[in-house]
Amino acid sequence: MMVSGSTVLFGALAVHSMSPALCALGCLQVAGLFSAWFTRIAQGTSHERTAQIFFLFALAVIGAVCGASLEMGPGTSALSASTLALMTLIAVADFQSGSEHAE
Repeated sequence: MMVSGSTVLFGALAVHSMSPALCALGCLQVAGLFSAWFTRIAQGTSHERTAQIFFLFALAVIGAVCGASLEMGPGTSALSASTLALMTLIAVADFQSGSEHAE
């Protein structure tokens, strides 16, 4: 095991040490994207209302994280803003064809 700055080498595998804040931020991003996906999947089922509430909560959290991550640097805030935009796109965009939508 060799230590080089913030990188620990285990054989051929390099593991970078990450701060707990960045790990938590990553988990929030994944949860936000999951909530958008779940909202699309639950559309028209008995879980639709639960999915929408979960999505709105996650959207508010990611919005707050987006503002708070400005202190962490431009890369972190850009990732949060991208997640926020992608969540909105997934939840709002209609991917069904016009003939299926008319029914």
